[in-house]
Amino acid sequence: MGKHWLRCGVGKERAPLGLPVSLRSAPQTSAGRPGLLSLGEPQATASWRGTGALSPCGLPAGSQSIILPVHNAEPWLDECLRSVLQQDFQGSMELSVFNDASQDQSAAIIERWKGRLEDAGIPVVIGGHDSPAPRGVGYSKNQAIAQSSGSYLCFLDSDDVMMPQRVRLQLEAAAQHPTSIIGCRVRREPPNSTERYTRWINQLTPDQLLTQVFTSNGPTVIMPTWFCSRAWFSHVGPFDEGGQGVPEDLLFFYDHLRKGGGVVRVDQSLLLYRYLPDAATHSVLETTIWTHRVRFLEERVLPRWAAFTVWNAGRQGRRLYRSLTAEARRKVVAFCDVDENKIRKGFYCHEDSQERPKPRVPILHFRAARPPFVICVKLPSPDSLLRAACPHVAIPVQPSPWRVSPCSPPCRDGAK
Repeated sequence: MGKHWLRCGVGKERAPLGLPVSLRSAPQTSAGRPGLLSLGEPQATASWRGTGALSPCGLPAGSQSIILPVHNAEPWLDECLRSVLQQDFQGSMELSVFNDASQDQSAAIIERWKGRLEDAGIPVVIGGHDSPAPRGVGYSKNQAIAQSSGSYLCFLDSDDVMMPQRVRLQLEAAAQHPTSIIGCRVRREPPNSTERYTRWINQLTPDQLLTQVFTSNGPTVIMPTWFCSRAWFSHVGPFDEGGQGVPEDLLFFYDHLRKGGGVVRVDQSLLLYRYLPDAATHSVLETTIWTHRVRFLEERVLPRWAAFTVWNAGRQGRRLYRSLTAEARRKVVAFCDVDENKIRKGFYCHEDSQERPKPRVPILHFRAARPPFVICVKLPSPDSLLRAACPHVAIPVQPSPWRVSPCSPPCRDGAK
């Protein structure tokens, strides 16, 4: 393994700052939120006690550390670092960079910006390694956090750009929600690269930030917008360091929810979120994400139900059924659908099952189905189908499978 290096920079002092697939109408309630199924553990939050942590170049209480992992970021790094310099936050703030074996000019760019940032009163902590191969995003973020000092952590990807008010506004939210991950709205670059996903990021309601954690999109506030206290991160973390192909952000997000953490979004666009086809996030296989989602669903929701219906007798619904454990499959009482061809088949037979006789699950019209439901559909197609069948039903924005609803089927008697 290559040499590790670490340096602490100290600049001018700055003025110190004083100092929560979709679950809807669930049968149980979370603290203070009637009708919502709690995904966290309130007891964990109640018993948690935050503790501070300081590095050798410690900053005052209430200070911020911008956490920046870097790997071959030369094309975007100047713009990224300029956005750090342009923050309008007036308290104590540092930049913690960890260079994960970059082979381009990233190290030189960081060195060039170090002086400019420190002249502006922003200390820069630089760490990294020169091994032949990178250790991965999770490792790099953990290292950048370990070498940093701030009471709060502001995560930044090296290809993204912060708006000047980001640190200030997210700190205000984090101070009010000390056990929450704070996100924000984003502006995508290029603007039309992922329109549906970007709309999902920006338009989730406060309730949906917790209730849509089972969709294929991953965390309901995206990792490059995360902001949280160091004490809460230490309570939940660290990030998984498995490297390429590991969804370290999703795994941390699920652990955060298990420990009773909340999810809050600042409803301003505070980040230019760049789309790159060869980004590390694309190395995570869809099957990996699917497996984690199914296990989380089985852990957090299905134990509360004696039986449920899978909404969609097509490929996605059948895939979910086959992915469940044998115990969870036995709780599936029916599939439901709007497609008459599927309904006429009468049942779905799980041919790969080792059970004898093989399970045969009825396929019903959705009006004949009974709740609760796991809804395995993608919009906009189910939106148009459901609106045609039930013109009075209100369909929330939901770009990808799947969501969970303990409600009755919409419009069984002609109205929601």
